[in-house]
Amino acid sequence: MEWSSALLLMFGGYILLMTLSLPVAFAFFGINLVGAFVFLGGDIGLMQFTRNTKAALTTITLAPIPLFLLMGEILFHTGLAIRAIDAIDRLISRVPGRLSIVSITGGTIFATLSGSTLANAAVLGSTLMPDMVKRGYHPSLAMGPIMAVGGIAMLIPPSALAVLLGSLAKIPITHLLIAGIIPGFMMSFAFLAYVIGRSVANPALAPAYDVEVGSVWDRWRPFLINVVPLLGIFVVVIGSIMGGLASPTESAALGCTASVAAAIAYRSFTWAGLLKALTETAKITVMIFFIIAASITFSQILTFSGASAGLLETVQSLGASPMVILISMIVFLLILGAFMDQISMMMLTIPFYMPIASAVGIDPLWLGVLMLIVMEIGLITPPFGLILYVMKGVAPEWITLGQVWVAAVPFIAIEITVLLIILVAPGVATWLPRLILS
Repeated sequence: MEWSSALLLMFGGYILLMTLSLPVAFAFFGINLVGAFVFLGGDIGLMQFTRNTKAALTTITLAPIPLFLLMGEILFHTGLAIRAIDAIDRLISRVPGRLSIVSITGGTIFATLSGSTLANAAVLGSTLMPDMVKRGYHPSLAMGPIMAVGGIAMLIPPSALAVLLGSLAKIPITHLLIAGIIPGFMMSFAFLAYVIGRSVANPALAPAYDVEVGSVWDRWRPFLINVVPLLGIFVVVIGSIMGGLASPTESAALGCTASVAAAIAYRSFTWAGLLKALTETAKITVMIFFIIAASITFSQILTFSGASAGLLETVQSLGASPMVILISMIVFLLILGAFMDQISMMMLTIPFYMPIASAVGIDPLWLGVLMLIVMEIGLITPPFGLILYVMKGVAPEWITLGQVWVAAVPFIAIEITVLLIILVAPGVATWLPRLILS
């Protein structure tokens, strides 16, 4: 079979199964069974599929994924995240677009404590949206900042998807985690600047209202009690990695321990909350691990069928520069992000992107950061961005999906701007990990 036919079979089969509403994990497993039988030698290929599954799931490099997810779930189900957001709300008094500023600041802080983008958006939406609606905030400044900052958890460590991307693409996980810090905070500051600018230019978008200011100590006390100690979890996780004291797996375990210790210290720990956190973590982890298991065989099938080599030769024969090739990769990912979830985007592109990047001399760490940013953009890109539907779920019933989409557009533009900065100045993302870990 020609490599192009093999490529069509694998991709076309996967898309077909997805259109039949089959879950992502089962769609990958289904097309892998077909590919393994056709390209890996019938029954022998199916046995190889089983061995690949075992090999994929018994590697220690995947351990940070459930641990990072568990950190965020513990903070969410014990109520510590909501207490932190309330403390930030009391600290910020008379600024334009106050509640939008609270959502961005609180979301950025929660991103440093959670490996889950959807949990970040859900917590902020359910906590702040009712008050924003009551205060007369325009939907664009109520929903937009919450959706945008929700995705920052994909960049700022601890990030479960960064660990997954690093594992699949063979990018050092420690480097990739640290490389996301500066782009993540760049986006956060850009969101703040946009919200303040819009609120000053048109105060009707975020009506001002009287806030009980109190003394300076009354405003700072909740922040010092409910936020600053939680930032110690971020210090434990990232500090142990940067200092070379712990691997990503060990730092994730330390972060989970610190989260439980914080819940106990704040007297918010309950066995029911811990069980709920463990259950939710298990659900997400099983789904991710199913897809990882399928991805190994998927890549192997593409190699054995000649599809990977054929596509690589075709790309090289075009004679395009590495920058043109990289831009083409990014544009393709942006298109996929409008219709596909982030894990599926990884599964479909990594088997091709990494060999091409290696062949034309593209820095894999740079490519990894760009992919994370694009996948973050995909979370709020209509029509199928996942955070769009999380927002619709927590918004008042009179908010239409169209309004949710419109609210996301300015923040998509901001994220694309940051993407372009990293594209033309890769050192913005890559210098920090290489400075610390070299």
